Amino acid sequence: MKMTEENNDGNSTITMEDVQSLIKKKDTIEEQIKAYYDVLEDQEVGMEGPLVDAEGFPRADVNVYQIRTARHSISCLQNDHKAIMVEIEEALHRLHALEKAKREQDQAESQTESMEQEVTLPSPFARVDAVSQGSPACQAGLRISDEIIAFGSINTGNFQNLQNIASVVQHSEGKPLNVTVIRNGQKTQMGFTPQRWSGRGLLGCNIVPIHR
Repeated sequence: MKMTEENNDGNSTITMEDVQSLIKKKDTIEEQIKAYYDVLEDQEVGMEGPLVDAEGFPRADVNVYQIRTARHSISCLQNDHKAIMVEIEEALHRLHALEKAKREQDQAESQTESMEQEVTLPSPFARVDAVSQGSPACQAGLRISDEIIAFGSINTGNFQNLQNIASVVQHSEGKPLNVTVIRNGQKTQMGFTPQRWSGRGLLGCNIVPIHR
């Protein structure tokens, strides 16, 4: 892959495909170097073997031109290999930096979204201050200190007093009822069915109003 000025300005984007392209180019260079070394091995001279005989004449037992070409090509390709390795390292650093920046941005956006949710949650109108073990409320997951923002058809806008909740419970006996509470700053929804159980009432919990 040809790295452009735009790609080297430190602010551009780089993808894993770009890195893979560089690695493929590196592999091609390594294959070419090996092919030229094979030529030298066939001639049994290597990179440093003499190309002249004892009298200073070109050796007749080897292909001098082919050997010189292979040696020169290997030297050039080794320089290319060093350069591509530097490019790959820099590309990986930039890719990791971009991924880290994206993770940090996602976390920041998630925190902002969570804060916005807390800010926009309706004000609770009642709080759970007791839950009996084995009751419908307990089985539904209602907990002490849960702050209620919706109880069936009752919400912050139309709640007047606890009689509103009592009325909803009485009319919902044996029927599923949706309740929304604020727990640890987060909105939690649950459903349960007011019904007779071994304890008192149809819910098995105590709810108190929150006065603003």
